Amino acid sequence: MTDTIPTHTPATGDAWTVDKPTAVLVLADGTVLEGKGFGATGAVEAEVCFNTAITGYEEILTDPSYAGQIVTFTFPHIGNVGTNDEDIEDLNPAQRAGAVGAVFKADITDPSNYRAAGHLDAWLKARGVIALSGIDTRALTAHIREHGVANAVIAHDPAGNFDVEALKARAREWGGLVGLDLAREVTSGQSSTWNQTPWEWNKGFGEHEASDSDIHVVALDFGVKRNILRLLAGLGAKVTVLPASATAEDVLAHKPDGIFLSNGPGDPEATGEYAVPTIRKLLETDIPIFGICLGHQMLALALGAKTVKMHQGHHGANHPVKDHTTGKVEIVSMNHGFAVDSNSLPEGVTETHVSLFDGSNCGLAVDGKPVFSVQHHPEASPGPQDSHYLFRRFINLIRERRGEPALAER
Repeated sequence: MTDTIPTHTPATGDAWTVDKPTAVLVLADGTVLEGKGFGATGAVEAEVCFNTAITGYEEILTDPSYAGQIVTFTFPHIGNVGTNDEDIEDLNPAQRAGAVGAVFKADITDPSNYRAAGHLDAWLKARGVIALSGIDTRALTAHIREHGVANAVIAHDPAGNFDVEALKARAREWGGLVGLDLAREVTSGQSSTWNQTPWEWNKGFGEHEASDSDIHVVALDFGVKRNILRLLAGLGAKVTVLPASATAEDVLAHKPDGIFLSNGPGDPEATGEYAVPTIRKLLETDIPIFGICLGHQMLALALGAKTVKMHQGHHGANHPVKDHTTGKVEIVSMNHGFAVDSNSLPEGVTETHVSLFDGSNCGLAVDGKPVFSVQHHPEASPGPQDSHYLFRRFINLIRERRGEPALAER
């Protein structure tokens, strides 16, 4: 017996005729959702999660942390502002790192925004993302909240021909994200420099002319988002990006003033098989270290803590998090299906941030060392900018080590 999730297939001009479904979402528990297909054709296995943001769908779908996932948008109208080349978050668009599927309530409409350069449907096709519309996404969200994130297959065939039993078998047999090292698939794969600074209204992106006197940050790319690098460059940092497989010796050869551990997809324990030994060696130095999301989880593993798979994960741009270091509550963007087990934090490691939704860990700091990390995405792309201060906190740790005056925290 499976749950029934309301679906809707748009009618044609004849009120008594219903269009044949051209896309299906088949969950591992046997639930089958029928709708209208958009984007790429074909079928793919992935984990279904939901995102509660009401803006920023292009940034969400190009976040490498969504690799291996199908994003269900709880906001009903997706696609209204079209797409453009500025809101892409993966470092190398040719890799098309990010979500493999998307689920919408309403059909994609024509874009209506002055920044629009293309239609979402065409953009999804170009990126190879399979999309489905016409189902009750709030009901699917409730299903995930009750039963947990679901392994599934999303399929799109313009002719509407589906072997549903075969798709059910594919969904049941897919192993899920536990044990998957997806960072290797989304990392840039080679050393590069970054100098683009944050977007400004009516100006676009800026550029930081790096010099040898600048603070030098080496970022380990486990699936880094562009806006993270922009915020570092915007604070005057020279930024060097290294692939996920870089060793501690590779990092230290660049003589960094600070080390950044990026966000990324997959199971932190799987990626940690090669990244955790690197991080442990870097912890032996007194170089400031800042981690986000997957970088936060792997830093915790390197310090002796544990990570766990979450029931439904945290995905959205409206999550309340308390910063114990300031006593303030900030609204943040989140995208993670694994979390650090607060009870496993060893002596000498302090929990700095906590989710006010479920009390899960959202940050840590190493006592007496310039090392800290957070679970959420403070670069806010998309989302609120309440957590931008964390980048200044990182830069100030570096400036303090260099004997330079601190930047004012905002």
